[in-house]
Amino acid sequence: TMIPRHLIIAVAILLAAALGLSVYAWHVRKTVVSTPVAAVDTRPLGPPITGPTERVLLFVAHDEDGTLRPVSAQIPMPSGRQQRAEELLRALLSIYLDKSSPHILGSGSEIRSVFLIDPGVAVIDLNSALADTHRSGVLVEELTVTSLIHTVSANTPGILKVKMLVDGKERETLAGHADLSSYYDVAAVNQLATELQPGQ
Repeated sequence: TMIPRHLIIAVAILLAAALGLSVYAWHVRKTVVSTPVAAVDTRPLGPPITGPTERVLLFVAHDEDGTLRPVSAQIPMPSGRQQRAEELLRALLSIYLDKSSPHILGSGSEIRSVFLIDPGVAVIDLNSALADTHRSGVLVEELTVTSLIHTVSANTPGILKVKMLVDGKERETLAGHADLSSYYDVAAVNQLATELQPGQ
């Protein structure tokens, strides 16, 4: 049986098209590989939080007098409880990473994530840049820990205990003093936060 002429032509056109596409794809890949890559910020970026903003209270550490001061901030807040806790701490860290920061943290310091585990447990996962570059000292470390825990618990009802990890792993201390090996009792931290506020 003879193959119809129009079928042979159709197959020839398809083969030519496939060959043309593979040559084009190879050319594009080569161009992409040879294009110099600009310096890229490799920090993990979640999708930008959009939607309604909310007024929240951040508890900001001040090194010069060893206090913790409430600061009202208007920030975009997602609806999920866990994502809200993460956004709160990221807003707090943006204050600490600013050049006029009252409590300086090392460049690249980040909150990787916050896990809320019922009943009443929060796990705050810091990145290694925050811990590795943190200044050593009882008060500066205590201010960081208290500031983070009090900001989360004051804005997230029902948290009773907080555990801190660094890059997802347990660490003995933040920078030699603040104990990260066990759970923090939120009631005790909140009491300390109250005592650290000016005028107490």
